Amino acid sequence: MSAPAILYHFAFHPASRAARLALGEAKIEWAEEPVRPWDENCPLFELNASGMPPVLAVTERGKPLNLCELDAILGWIEDRAKGDVLLPSDVFERAEARRLTTWFTRRFSDDVDSILLHERVEKPLLRLGPPDARQLREGREALKQHLAMLEDLASTREWLAGRRLSQADLVAAGHISALDYFGEMPWGVIPSLKLWYSKIKSRPCFRALLSDRLPGVSPASWYTDLDF
Repeated sequence: MSAPAILYHFAFHPASRAARLALGEAKIEWAEEPVRPWDENCPLFELNASGMPPVLAVTERGKPLNLCELDAILGWIEDRAKGDVLLPSDVFERAEARRLTTWFTRRFSDDVDSILLHERVEKPLLRLGPPDARQLREGREALKQHLAMLEDLASTREWLAGRRLSQADLVAAGHISALDYFGEMPWGVIPSLKLWYSKIKSRPCFRALLSDRLPGVSPASWYTDLDF
């Protein structure tokens, strides 16, 4: 029997969260190795040229293989499966799942995470001072615009890409759950997206994320509430 995969990840990194959700949803045995990407001796630098998480270390055909970052991990999950796991069989929904996954990786990360999570996570950890009010306003305005699009999708579909849960939902949940920890999600004005989030938040793969804690920063009061 081969050794379980090892996931090198940072708890409040959205792509790392998505990788944890994807591995859990696919029922793949894995062990975790939390890392601090900003440390000089972080093992990521030996595993991934970019130094970025997540990295999944696996054994294939008796040889070690490092799957660097989320796209490679999601691809490996599908490649090793006998059927569709995190991508729908329907060609249109499959394309939509991939579109949304890419959109989160690029637009949402650039417009929202790079501002709000920098102010909320990176600054405290790196001791760069308190959050900047102007930056927070800009990040929240970008978040508001992107959530309007997601609310439209959630109001007309069972899951974000269509009729079944896909990698798009897991990637979305990775980003949104990190923001929700800090109370940045305006759930009162996005009821359809809130219903979607309550569904995915209740899945077994999500339980580990609800136990994540950032030292010195308590989560929003509803963060662990499945019926928020």
